[in-house]
Amino acid sequence: MGRPALPETCADATAVAVAPARLWLRLGHAVYVGPGMALGAHSSAIACLGVGLDNTFRVRVADTPDITARSFLFRARVTHHILDTDVRKLFCYFDPTSTAMARALGGMRRTVHGFAIDHRNEAELIALSGEPDPDIEKFLELASIPAPTIRDPRIAAVAAAIRDDPTQRQRAAEKAAAAGLSTSYFLRTFAEQAGTSFRRYVQWVRMLHVAKAYAAGYDLTRAATDAGFASPSHFSDTFRAMFGLTPTAFVGIRGELHILD
Repeated sequence: MGRPALPETCADATAVAVAPARLWLRLGHAVYVGPGMALGAHSSAIACLGVGLDNTFRVRVADTPDITARSFLFRARVTHHILDTDVRKLFCYFDPTSTAMARALGGMRRTVHGFAIDHRNEAELIALSGEPDPDIEKFLELASIPAPTIRDPRIAAVAAAIRDDPTQRQRAAEKAAAAGLSTSYFLRTFAEQAGTSFRRYVQWVRMLHVAKAYAAGYDLTRAATDAGFASPSHFSDTFRAMFGLTPTAFVGIRGELHILD
């Protein structure tokens, strides 16, 4: 499911015509391909592999010297500043469970000032980004980011119930009790198999519901409320925590939104 490019508010028309921004969303993962954006220093709640599609780019992290790389693994909750905003970029976002992060780190070829750079599949990721209809599963495979598999039917049933109606109050203790599990076991097993925490899974599901409603023509405020976010600011804060920019900023670069169930 996708939505065509949105009305332009803050992007260069020529650049957008040549390289529109595209964002693919699925549970636990997102892939962005498009122009670099003038974002200030920020941190996000999820990890991200960034690849410069046209050239290398510089990253400034804390007090370390600027790092120049063609690909860079951004760690969750670490403040960073991307300096070269004129370079088109690929970002593969994922929730950093131990397994996912270990796999992603394994794909990087060297470390500079404690940060992993130079992914072994850089060239393939860049080539895939240039395809008219790239496959998000291929993006994640090349990025060394595994897709989660829920094996326990009790966990699967809870996850399905959240997806069916994310607007309901989602309490881990209540879900665990209904599944006949202790809260601690439920939370640990849920995270291991879903690839993200229970709380973050709820956020991803609600984000997907917003995306689907938006793709169907609803405005973001209405879509966020209908998906279970407490307020438009709660939705905006969650979006920024995930992706490092606000929904308004994404709308401003005429982003194409694609939802994968």
